[in-house]
Amino acid sequence: MEIWSSPLQPDALVNLVTYPQLQLVVTVDAQGLIKVWEAESGRESASFCLPTHSSALEASDHPEGPFLLAACADGTLYTLTVPGLQVLSRVSVFPNHPASLLCSPDCQWVFTLAQDSDLSPKVFHSHSLLCPLEDEPPVSTALPIGLTSKACWAPDEPARLVVVHRDDSGVQWVVTTYEPGAKKSRDAVSVLVQQIASFNLPDTMMPPHLMKGHGSQVVLLVSGSELVLFTIHGLRLAAFQDHQRPITSLCVDQSRVVTSSFDLSLRVYMWKKGNKFPVLKSCYHLLGGSHRWASGFTQVDSDSMSIVGVEARSAGTSILRSYYFQLRRDLDKEQET
Repeated sequence: MEIWSSPLQPDALVNLVTYPQLQLVVTVDAQGLIKVWEAESGRESASFCLPTHSSALEASDHPEGPFLLAACADGTLYTLTVPGLQVLSRVSVFPNHPASLLCSPDCQWVFTLAQDSDLSPKVFHSHSLLCPLEDEPPVSTALPIGLTSKACWAPDEPARLVVVHRDDSGVQWVVTTYEPGAKKSRDAVSVLVQQIASFNLPDTMMPPHLMKGHGSQVVLLVSGSELVLFTIHGLRLAAFQDHQRPITSLCVDQSRVVTSSFDLSLRVYMWKKGNKFPVLKSCYHLLGGSHRWASGFTQVDSDSMSIVGVEARSAGTSILRSYYFQLRRDLDKEQET
């Protein structure tokens, strides 16, 4: 049952984040207009217009209060209060380069990556973005790497960052794991980044276009139509090629993994306990509509109750398809159907 629908927006909505505890939804449109919506009523409660269109949007529930990170196409990073959207800080991170953003699980660190550039990615201490000092730049450090493909945080660690990047020769793709920390002195705070693991990707594997972490030591990489699992030390755990066309989106949680593809299907995998590392089991497909009308699934998300996928239509439009998990009891055992 539909709860509410917003008025028609003058420009296309290009990104969305949520604050479940606050019951808020935040959107940004193609012109850079950010809006806060009340999830229960659909009422628009605040807005803020970026000077250019947005390249990334990231929500964070920091202990000092929730905040919103918005990266502009010109390389500027805005930190805004939630729900009021008041500017806390404005930093030029990568001048004239749009940036990607990732906030650590403990909300203490923000990873920034210049898109389509060999500039070194940066890690910011989030407190310095929330409480900037006058005439002083925020506390940050550049990682000692160049061209970077993808990155993710390990969800079960406070701040463990896994990055796919080129090596010093510019030939080999490497997966390196870092842990940032803050060093406090009498007058200042500095960022120390410790490398804890690194391994080379196989020469036969293309650089991943999707990447997610699981637990504290497992990383999932998607290259084309293949899903590959490694530990952060380079042990290959599994590889799957269940899709006929490239994978477009990857959703990972503690119980399952869901992938979407241009082959107009979703693939569902389940985590099982292993001796040392978790085992991922390929379970079943969920099919979309007809290839006559649709060009494939472009996005997927999931929680413990349901899956929702964006099915792109050939006419340039799209629809949402939703699936729910039905549990049944059979001989006192509960299984997914």
